[in-house]
Amino acid sequence: MMHEREKIIRLWFDMWLIQQDLGIDDIFAEDAVYTESWGPRYDNCKTVKQWFHEWNTRGKVVRWDIRQFFHKENQTIVEWYFKNEMHTGKIEEFDGISLLEWTPDNKIKAVKEFGCNRKHYNPYQYGDKPQFREEKANWF
Repeated sequence: MMHEREKIIRLWFDMWLIQQDLGIDDIFAEDAVYTESWGPRYDNCKTVKQWFHEWNTRGKVVRWDIRQFFHKENQTIVEWYFKNEMHTGKIEEFDGISLLEWTPDNKIKAVKEFGCNRKHYNPYQYGDKPQFREEKANWF
């Protein structure tokens, strides 16, 4: 069962990389809920498909590398690295995890994404008083 779930997740990531729907209806439950790390939420399979097709008119996912999987009962966590290039020229990249919940027939019931900034630094590098970067925080 773990192997089948990993295959489904890889298929979902591959769809984004090739910008082609290879069976969203087959891998998501009709009432699936997909929550992106920065706030948007899609409340059913139809809306997930709409988001997928519309987003791919504005940009391209150039990397979505899977680092590892964790499985427990009807849940899977996948750790990943993500990078996209938007048609506006904006490039986004971050590390993240997705927490997936499965139906009994191995369809995706829910996805919650969590992101982590890749620009790490030690705020205590120059002493006991923290020095934080003067930049807008990206809440993924």
